[in-house]
Amino acid sequence: MEFTHLGRSGLTVSRICLGTMNFGPLTSEADSHSIMDSAHDHGINFFDTANRYGMSLGPGATEQIIGRWFAQGGGRRERTVLATKLFGPMGDWPNEGRLSALNIRRALDASLARLQTDYIDLYQFHHVDRDTPWDEIWQAIEVAVNQGKILYAGSSNFAGWHLAQAQAAAAERHFTGLVSEQSIYNLATRAVELEVLPAARHYGIGVIPWSPLQGGLLGGVLRKEREGRRRLEGRSADAVANNRAQIEAYEDFADELGHEPGELAIAWLLHQPGVTAPIIGPRTQEHLDSGIRALDIRLDEKALARLDEIFPGYRSAPEHYAW
Repeated sequence: MEFTHLGRSGLTVSRICLGTMNFGPLTSEADSHSIMDSAHDHGINFFDTANRYGMSLGPGATEQIIGRWFAQGGGRRERTVLATKLFGPMGDWPNEGRLSALNIRRALDASLARLQTDYIDLYQFHHVDRDTPWDEIWQAIEVAVNQGKILYAGSSNFAGWHLAQAQAAAAERHFTGLVSEQSIYNLATRAVELEVLPAARHYGIGVIPWSPLQGGLLGGVLRKEREGRRRLEGRSADAVANNRAQIEAYEDFADELGHEPGELAIAWLLHQPGVTAPIIGPRTQEHLDSGIRALDIRLDEKALARLDEIFPGYRSAPEHYAW
């Protein structure tokens, strides 16, 4: 396993982050526990979850699955850099969502109970809250840090100017602020290259890409369709129809390089400046193994240029659209 620091912090994390969104709704608890054990066996120490994951099974269902895994002992908690998130509503009553000081306190305590731990390594804002002042947010986070309940704070789905706003408010309080930003980023969705990635690199914020395969679009979808392993319908069918030429070119290039398309997509992210660790959200052990194999792929400048031809990206703003 390869390791790096999370942003400018001293925290060491694996270059693959284990996402747990499927644990519960799509992956049984037993299989989820087995996948987490296997992740540790492969050296993955960075796990990501959220208080709303598994809501179809009940509030906080995925966190509870992880908590029961930690409760088995064997150094599971101690070997894990644990990240969770808050923002979305956990109930129908006021103050059961978003980033008020009240909800931060309640949501954090609830996550700690479900996860069966006394601290969270990385507590992330799942979305920007335009209605709550940053002074209120940072004061609540500072209290949690002083109580020993969290160690670092991160964001998710922030625009570049939100990162700047958050860091400016933190600096005024002489507080660390954000150490990470979790954004959708993959070969087919590259808008973060305009402002989010430049802002993150400027502030020393580690980038944790989610949806590295664009919902399976980059995972060999056309090959799987031909082999009868995947049936395209609904939004998936529309996405393939709208991008078929690009996907065909991409899968052909992956074959030319001798790599699986999904593994190539993750490897490409690992070659991007500022990216700490793509999140892989396996439903099965096979999915986990595939994500790990991406670490062994080395792409030269010619290969990276060809991928840019197939899926054009962005230069930093404003040069991308101005001078």
